[in-house]
Amino acid sequence: MKEAGLTAKFEVEKLKFRHSVFKDEAKLDINYIPNRLPHREKEHRLIMEFFSFLLQFPEKMAQRVIVTGDIGTGKTALCQRFGADMTLEANKRRVKLRYVHVNCREYRGKLSLILQHAVNVLLPTFPKRGFSSEEILGTLLQNLDEENAHMILALDEFDSLIENEGADAVYNLTRLQEMRVGKPQRISLVCIMRDLESMKSLDDSARSTLQRNVIRLEKYGKDQLVDILSERVQMAFEPATIPEDVVFLTADLARDESGNARFAIELLWRAGKYADAEDHGTVTPECVRKAVSSIIPTLQKSEVDSLGLHEKLFLLGAAQVFKDSEKAYASLAEIEEAYAVACEEFDEPPNSHTQLWKYVQMLSGLGILKTEVSGAGQRGRSTLVYLPAVSAEELERALRASLGRGGR
Repeated sequence: MKEAGLTAKFEVEKLKFRHSVFKDEAKLDINYIPNRLPHREKEHRLIMEFFSFLLQFPEKMAQRVIVTGDIGTGKTALCQRFGADMTLEANKRRVKLRYVHVNCREYRGKLSLILQHAVNVLLPTFPKRGFSSEEILGTLLQNLDEENAHMILALDEFDSLIENEGADAVYNLTRLQEMRVGKPQRISLVCIMRDLESMKSLDDSARSTLQRNVIRLEKYGKDQLVDILSERVQMAFEPATIPEDVVFLTADLARDESGNARFAIELLWRAGKYADAEDHGTVTPECVRKAVSSIIPTLQKSEVDSLGLHEKLFLLGAAQVFKDSEKAYASLAEIEEAYAVACEEFDEPPNSHTQLWKYVQMLSGLGILKTEVSGAGQRGRSTLVYLPAVSAEELERALRASLGRGGR
């Protein structure tokens, strides 16, 4: 018992003094909003311009803007960065402005709960039950009038509100000022949604009012994802713990997931956790591959068993290249050489180069291998191969188990 206690104490002490690859992992948190949003500068300038009147003539008009784009295109980050920057500018000009960001889905798409949250930002003691949407909205406007203040209400996942409450609730939000003839305008809206499909269910009046100002965020490409990840690496990781190849690999994997920057950042964080757990001191490509397979497990036993013998041997060669060298990318020539070694191990004559290229295309179609044409920074231009969603160690283990069962 004493010996076990000493062992446990030793392990705890080891954890204390182990050097993490992270400098500040909070910079990879989904809620962290950086001061600068790479490749969203144009959209940031545009939304600031849409609301510039609030800094000059705050009581004269209200604004309604839609921000739309796929998952991971930075809609929420853009709006929260805008909210912080607009509030800062308003403070400089002594304009009372509150930016309130509400996720409509978190409040089950119910207007009363959404408005309740907005009121509680201004009046924390306001009762949480017993009031209709109209009454809560009236209280909100009354408080803004009394404080001579203005609010930008950002409605994230706005489609949830449309689906749950229908056109009437949206119409009332867009027509706030018409119910306050002669009074200052107090509330502007930012509606954040993945696409405009749900807008079709609104009447023409509400739709035309909302769709007057639309900011569309396009999917990130690989180079843009590399820029985003490179900035986060500087903020979140210790120097020299993230090789350039790891950033490129993570960007490739995120591009395969529809250019999802949120996925890329989470993947980098998970890879860092694998590096720390295994005490590597650096984040290796294998850490990234383990991280992605923990999020999107794609390797199935039935898929491996269904492969032909030489397809398995070719894939075994690829797994060994990545496992032994800890590479993120490998040339076809390197994998062909490793395939020949695997063939020798299993007493099989290797197939021709032309046949191997067919294996690459087939395995790419299954999502087990992916190809990438080398670009700037690489020697020449050639086809490179990488593992998109499985660790080299796991792949080798699955293949050897299948081959060991005579999986021909």
